[in-house]
Amino acid sequence: MLQIISLLVENKPGALMRVTGVLTARGFNIESLTVAKTFDPTLSRISIVVDVESSLRSQVVKQMNKLVNVLQAVDLTDGPAVARELVLIRIRANMNSRTAILKEAEIFGARIVDSSTEGFAIEATGDPEKMNEFIDIMRSYGDIEVTRSGLVAVSLDNKKLRLSPPVVREKTEPVTT
Repeated sequence: MLQIISLLVENKPGALMRVTGVLTARGFNIESLTVAKTFDPTLSRISIVVDVESSLRSQVVKQMNKLVNVLQAVDLTDGPAVARELVLIRIRANMNSRTAILKEAEIFGARIVDSSTEGFAIEATGDPEKMNEFIDIMRSYGDIEVTRSGLVAVSLDNKKLRLSPPVVREKTEPVTT
């Protein structure tokens, strides 16, 4: 079963390697992985889709939370979340099918990012199933080249994926007797 995990990590060398190392060491296949800085340049968000047996899902998140550089790991698979994927398609098509391609792109909410006499470059976003359908339709119009970003997800639950402010501890003076 595919599991979507969102991690907030310190933006430091080796953080991504530790996360992927835990998964590969246990024999889990990573289906997609995206990483980018957050609004705080010292932190990064990782969205990872991994093929895990449903009985092991909570264990995977617990193992992620134990890693150095991981501040928080949350399973977004069943909770309220928005998950999207970006697809870029380069399609070579004859002049007769160009109007139909433009109509299909409009139906899927895609946009043309480049046009030439040979075809189009099209950008589309949506859930993976919708993107698979879009790719299949575009394939019927001619030769295509596809690049996919992988899934990016964000929780809609206010309690998830937020860090508590750091605990400020007062300095205590050493006790002398």
